[in-house]
Amino acid sequence: MKKDITLVILAAGMGSRFGGLKQIEPMGPNGEFIIDYSVYDAIKAGFNKIVFLIKREDYDLFKETIGARVEPYIKTEYAFQELNNLPLGYTLPSDRVKPLGTAHAVLCCKEKVHENFAMINSDDFYGRDAFIKAYEYLSKVDESSSEYGMIGYKVANTLTENGSVKRGVCNVDNNGYLTNLTESKVVNNEIIASPLDGSKAFAVKDDDTVSMNFLLFTPSIFNYIEEGFPEFFDNNKDNLLTAEYLIPDVLSNLIKNNKASTKVIPTSANWYGVTYKEDTPGVKKAIQNLVDNHEYNDNLWD
Repeated sequence: MKKDITLVILAAGMGSRFGGLKQIEPMGPNGEFIIDYSVYDAIKAGFNKIVFLIKREDYDLFKETIGARVEPYIKTEYAFQELNNLPLGYTLPSDRVKPLGTAHAVLCCKEKVHENFAMINSDDFYGRDAFIKAYEYLSKVDESSSEYGMIGYKVANTLTENGSVKRGVCNVDNNGYLTNLTESKVVNNEIIASPLDGSKAFAVKDDDTVSMNFLLFTPSIFNYIEEGFPEFFDNNKDNLLTAEYLIPDVLSNLIKNNKASTKVIPTSANWYGVTYKEDTPGVKKAIQNLVDNHEYNDNLWD
């Protein structure tokens, strides 16, 4: 029997980044957003449920636009990232507006996700090979396991000519497991990574592996996120206006403490995204080329 596998799409930042969903830049030839292509590729790969993690105030607009397009083709649910979803006894400053980060976002999906799942960003184009590899991996992992996965991209397949980008540079052991993730600013000319923690910059080879936040989990991750949440508050008590509880930090701590492992699954796919406004024409052209090569319909949902 085919296993239920869910795709969680983190989209709580979409409205704020683009000034409301109506202002999102269409990337496909018929007004498709990048998120449309992610859902389409997930369906092709075998995923059978989508959970959109959004802001509650964006629900109607999101459902009218993206929801209306994808709901006929796959089971679709919505979860909300809200600042009152906190561990017992902890509070945030009343003037905190910014979402609490990707680990908190995943935790907000707990009631909607009871099976193995992949997590992606809403505004990144990951490529179909990545979804196929993700589905294959998640189909084989036991739901109670603490063995997770990460789709690993060649750094050269993720860069922009228009400036620096943030990437998680991966150290991988001989068995293909993640040992360390260095969140870094990466520039294109020589591919130099400058760790965000201020440690020494280092050169990166074209085919070195980076994380693009395409992560593969079993439901056990929810308990780990909950366990680590009070520590996040205690460590950031002077910085609660802006601090974020991030999934790469949770993973790094689990690996360091031998509580979980993360298999790095290489993909040959190219990543596309709009880090800078100047990236938009290049992303549109890349998608048009895929349409011209018949990887996607001219009108995606036809």
